[in-house]
Amino acid sequence: MTSPTDAARRSHVVGLGLIGGSIALGLRAAGWSVSGEDRDDTTAREAVSLGAIDATLRHPATTLIVVCVPSSDVAAVARGQLADAPDDVVVTDVAGVKARIVEDVDDARFIGGHPMAGSEQHGLRGARADLFVGASWVLTPTASTTPERYATLVSMVRDLGASSLALTAADHDRLVAMVSHVPHLVAGAMMNEAAQLAESDASLLRLAAGGFRDMTRVAAGHPAIWPDLCVDNRDAILAGLAALRGRLATLEAAIAGKDRATILHELSAASAARRNLPSSTPDPTHLAVLRVPVADRPGVLAEVTTLASDANLNIYDLEIAHSQEGSAGVLIMVLDVLAAPALARALEARGLRTSVEPL
Repeated sequence: MTSPTDAARRSHVVGLGLIGGSIALGLRAAGWSVSGEDRDDTTAREAVSLGAIDATLRHPATTLIVVCVPSSDVAAVARGQLADAPDDVVVTDVAGVKARIVEDVDDARFIGGHPMAGSEQHGLRGARADLFVGASWVLTPTASTTPERYATLVSMVRDLGASSLALTAADHDRLVAMVSHVPHLVAGAMMNEAAQLAESDASLLRLAAGGFRDMTRVAAGHPAIWPDLCVDNRDAILAGLAALRGRLATLEAAIAGKDRATILHELSAASAARRNLPSSTPDPTHLAVLRVPVADRPGVLAEVTTLASDANLNIYDLEIAHSQEGSAGVLIMVLDVLAAPALARALEARGLRTSVEPL
């Protein structure tokens, strides 16, 4: 698969904390030229001295800008970067909520993003180049997203060791509430409850074994980002918390009623679901290339990528080959070899021709 040319591998990271610093380090390790800025000039200078960025001024030929600031600031910062950026630039972000941001920016050059990775470490000093290896990275293409811009982001995600997943902004917010926002709130509540109990029984925290530590690890993360996320995604989070209360009520009733069968059923179902969580990017020998001719029109890229996501299929790489006439092209996607035929059938059901071959 092709990657951006050397001339196009210029990126700029706005916000050089844990995530922004890790993106900068990862892109530099992958051969990108990386500049960066931070509202704290000291942090920006430290990023240069640590080798996270090459410079603090954005190069005029920069083709990729990654906004890594609190979610409440993303739209304003992204619009500011777009105001003096070239037409072929791609701007993305890493915030944990997407619908409001995508609506507020409303520019074809902006594609929302969210890496599903993090660390209990804080700030630039906690950044590392391999933070995203094996992680899923959500991208939210819209009807105005061009395949070329989307392919630039897929290349960035791949170079950082992650796999891209296309969702609508609304679907992202609904789904991430359950797999990220609600778990973080629950981990915080459990940690606070344990800490309060430990005030009267100091032995409690000494008994905190692997299970408790695993479940509450994310509670050690940077708390300042969460108020904005909770407010911006409040409807989905409240729905997730309500569903979780229902699950806990079922267990509470079963325990109170000594209902061993229900307890076993609930925990057995959870055990099976946990073992069936998808793994990270497969071995290259297990990948296939799917090609599909598409018209060069707004929205076609979003249609194809969201169709793949609806079928729970990861697109590990993507590019477009244009015809000489320029009115059509061929989308070239890399998927799991077992998943590619399923997407091909779904595309053909919509009248698109496809071809699949092992990588």
